[in-house]
Amino acid sequence: MSTLDVELNRREVHAIQAPERFETDDAFTVTLANRGQPTHVHLHLDDALDRVASLDAVNHYVEAESVVHARVTTASPEEPVQGTLEVITGYGSNRASIEVRVDPPPTAGEGVLIDEEFTKPPTQQPPPSWDQRLASAVSTAVKRGGVPALILSVVAVALGVAAALAIESVVLLLAVGGAIVVALAAALSLLW
Repeated sequence: MSTLDVELNRREVHAIQAPERFETDDAFTVTLANRGQPTHVHLHLDDALDRVASLDAVNHYVEAESVVHARVTTASPEEPVQGTLEVITGYGSNRASIEVRVDPPPTAGEGVLIDEEFTKPPTQQPPPSWDQRLASAVSTAVKRGGVPALILSVVAVALGVAAALAIESVVLLLAVGGAIVVALAAALSLLW
């Protein structure tokens, strides 16, 4: 909803500051912002504008340093309608006339143009192949500085397997197996 801003009492008592023109294609709000002493405001639509617009209330009391919102409902004209909205203060001593133009609402053909590409669902990229994932993982490990950790893991696993085979102990074999699992998990976390 558009807003027509009107300032009251900014420079002097009963002063009105408003734009000369206002255009809309829908209902709008007249915002009466009082910058001084409390005041009475009367809003009036001329005959032309009264055919397509109506005010919820024509008389408003605006407290000092406050804002009142006056709603203006509009019909949907087939052709643009131009008329005058008068803002009156000081019991008729000050007036401001605002030329208001109410346009027909936009038709379906006048909306936002959307490229045909956006009307179709996005295409899914196929998942990368195993060799692409491995190359990417190695590249990521090199970028993160994980190459020394990978080399150390491989050396530790090789030493553990060699020690387990040389000593021939079941407990040591289980410990080396656990170490291998941990080392592989660490290596995989670096790669992915």
